[in-house]
Amino acid sequence: MNSLIRRQTAGTRGHRRRSEARPPRLPSIRTIKTGATLAAALVLAGCASLSPDGGSADVQALVSGNPLMAGATAQRTPDAASQKSVDALLAKPLDVESAVRIALINGPRVQDAFATLQLSDADRVQAASLPNPVLSFSRLAQGSEREFERMLSFNVLGLVTLPWQARWAGQRHEAAKLQAAQSVLLLAADTRRAWVRAVAAQQGVAYLRDAKETAEAGAELAHRMAQVGNWSALQRTREQLLLADAAAQLARAEQFAVASREQLTRLMGLSGERAASYTLPDRLPPLPKAAPELGDVQALALRDRLDVRSAQAQNTAVAGSLGLTHATSVINAMEIGVVRNTTFDNDADRTKKTKRGFELDLPIPIFDWGQSRNGRAEAQYLQSAARVRDVGVLAASEAREAWQGWNTAYALARRYRDEVLPLRRKVNEEMVLRYNGMLASVWELLGETRASMLAVNAGIEAQRDFWIADTDLQLVLTGSSPGGMSALQTASAAEAPATGGH
Repeated sequence: MNSLIRRQTAGTRGHRRRSEARPPRLPSIRTIKTGATLAAALVLAGCASLSPDGGSADVQALVSGNPLMAGATAQRTPDAASQKSVDALLAKPLDVESAVRIALINGPRVQDAFATLQLSDADRVQAASLPNPVLSFSRLAQGSEREFERMLSFNVLGLVTLPWQARWAGQRHEAAKLQAAQSVLLLAADTRRAWVRAVAAQQGVAYLRDAKETAEAGAELAHRMAQVGNWSALQRTREQLLLADAAAQLARAEQFAVASREQLTRLMGLSGERAASYTLPDRLPPLPKAAPELGDVQALALRDRLDVRSAQAQNTAVAGSLGLTHATSVINAMEIGVVRNTTFDNDADRTKKTKRGFELDLPIPIFDWGQSRNGRAEAQYLQSAARVRDVGVLAASEAREAWQGWNTAYALARRYRDEVLPLRRKVNEEMVLRYNGMLASVWELLGETRASMLAVNAGIEAQRDFWIADTDLQLVLTGSSPGGMSALQTASAAEAPATGGH
């Protein structure tokens, strides 16, 4: 017995030595790649979750420090505290920075932009989620036999392509963040323009009212002089014509002031009592002392504009979807399922049979080899690349145009401020002296007063045009072009159905 135990022990030791001497079997490269792909898919599916703020923090980081924002923060949903701050801003004369703050807190366009970004975030999470398994159940009857079939199937191709789908959706989400930031900057720029127009229109109405009162005084004096026979009917008719023209100009100016104020009210999202409660300053802010040193405006636009960066991000996403389309052009669906069939015979013996197996669903590429999908994906990539170039050309051109417009508007506004209006003021003073010395008639004094008021009104319009040009310059250097953004949004809407089918 002891000898038998020793022989068995020796045999076991020899087997161990042979096992230790043989090198372990390593997994194949294909097995490692497959395992890595599945592991990456599971990690992506486990990490994908909706952003708690809907991406608003990332949008705020993109627009923070922009001169159009005036230090304001775009809010996703206004709360009670923000509404109190809106009421506090409306209680004082509304300057341009306060108008921008109210628009970014209360404006419907900001809420729409963040809601669109939240939809993109939901698409990103959906693309990075594992496909749900499908449970199929069927019951068949034949005579006394009953057959129950259960199958649990999985979308294998969706699982394998999950990392590419998640990366592509993430790239599109980054482009959506840039588009949301563009919407915020566009709202800030539109609010600034509307505020400038509203204040300038209100200021112009005040001067045109004075001009109308002057024309009324001249017409009344002409009527009295015609009654006593000192003036002819022609001279009286000319004064009445001046009064009618002044009244028409005042009516147009008042209507434009109402329209400008309502445009500002819409952008700030005000309604009810709030729409009529706020007051605007009496005049526009003064001109800057000197023009800024911007350097190469084309390089600034190509580097900082959000629509350029958005077009590049969308082109990267389209390139990623192109690779996925090529990879799944022939086999664009594959499902594998585990099948279990149980058959019950309700005869006297009441037998039971169970069958187990698997089922593989694979489309056979007989008629469609994916040429149309490949051709569509390549055309979309070429279209996206062309849009990147188009947005770059547009950005450089608009930067040059806006810089030239800024310089022209600044020079014109300074010309009115430093030359035209001081000379008009001097002419008025000299005319008053001549009238007091009985060297000029009352008609010459009234005519000079009307001309002076019209010159002041033209100076207001020049100052208004400068501040609008200043807003346009800041927008085209750091934000986007309204036409360019609409083109990108149209491109996104056109690309979504084609790429979503994968």
